[in-house]
Amino acid sequence: MQELHLLWWALLLGLAQACPEPCDCGEKYGFQIADCAYRDLEAVPPGFPANVTTLSLSANRLPGLPEGAFREVPLLQSLWLAHNEIRMVAAGALASLSHLKSLDLSHNLISDFAWSDLHNLSALQLLKMDSNELTFIPRDAFRSLRALRSLQLNHNRLHTLAEGTFTPLTALSHLQINDNPFDCTCGIVWLKTWALATAVSIPEQDNIACTSPHVLKGTPLSRLPPLPCSAPSVQLSYQPSQDGAELRPGFVLALHCDVDGQPAPQLHWHIQIPSGIVEITSPNVGTDGRALPGTPVASSQPRFQAFANGSLLIPDFGKLEEGTYSCLATNELGSAESSVDVALATPGEGGEDTLGRRFHGKAVEGKGCYTVDNEVQPSGPEDNVVIIYLSRAGNPEAAVAEGVPGQLPPGLLLLGQSLLLLFFLTSF
Repeated sequence: MQELHLLWWALLLGLAQACPEPCDCGEKYGFQIADCAYRDLEAVPPGFPANVTTLSLSANRLPGLPEGAFREVPLLQSLWLAHNEIRMVAAGALASLSHLKSLDLSHNLISDFAWSDLHNLSALQLLKMDSNELTFIPRDAFRSLRALRSLQLNHNRLHTLAEGTFTPLTALSHLQINDNPFDCTCGIVWLKTWALATAVSIPEQDNIACTSPHVLKGTPLSRLPPLPCSAPSVQLSYQPSQDGAELRPGFVLALHCDVDGQPAPQLHWHIQIPSGIVEITSPNVGTDGRALPGTPVASSQPRFQAFANGSLLIPDFGKLEEGTYSCLATNELGSAESSVDVALATPGEGGEDTLGRRFHGKAVEGKGCYTVDNEVQPSGPEDNVVIIYLSRAGNPEAAVAEGVPGQLPPGLLLLGQSLLLLFFLTSF
């Protein structure tokens, strides 16, 4: 009996010694609580009992949360960190807290947050991140929080939210997103629609308002007028010459990506040639064809010249430039892509015979291709072979196949076009 009594005292003494000196540890209402609030702490102290379920570090001076900050308390269910000076939450700082139900990070200075850590917190029911410096939330940030009931993101610096951000939160009943400087562009229209239709309680809706553009400043999102929004569309056309002029051997191939959409899409070229893949964010040259400042190219005149108007010029086109040329247009509502396969045929190549027979087969059917202002286009969506003749001396001419049978000249440019339009609403 005396041995058991001593063992009990040893256990109590061990627990007491396990509590960090600045904190108070004990049991209350069946929970093991560690209270470290208002201790002027600048770091998470070590030495917590492993069975702590509630930890309060509120109202201290913590500047950040490093990886493994709470590794000692894997059973934690409630973590209170409000009113600190936290600017950064490192990856792995919260990932080990799989039992966590309540997390309060409000009233800090957080601008850098490891959103991937939330993927491990599937038991979370309350998440308070209001009154911080958050500017961005990944679309999949809350993908694992199906038990979350209350989410507070108000008083941050959020300019937009990706469509579908709140879709995984099937248990959500309370959401605060007021007092953020929202840009009321096409990318935020979904939030207005969702907020008006959802059963989730969203207080202070008049304070969920536009900061920009200036004409909409102060307008509540719920009263946002219809905006002229459209997903991108693209049409890729090509010319063997510019302005119909004859060119000498090593001619310029001109591709033009006609882009439409609101807001104005960003244009990107993806080029797959024998030597590898080239990625170009348009433009990379000015109107004079010289590289723009800061463009990572080897010379002042790049091999592939992407202009701001959607044109791509390939000077001295030859075998090394054969391949697939794709233009991709992207805006807040989606993307569209158009591609053309370009091959330069020389006399006697098998490709010339194969494509030539295909072209003449279509000509017999009354199909083929035609020209409009020297632009070569298929005569129908099913006609994806375009043949542009070159002169016998190898000089490109403005002559283009007319869709009638005839003898093929010894040199020709074979353009096989495939067009793929991808429209989608960003539901991620």
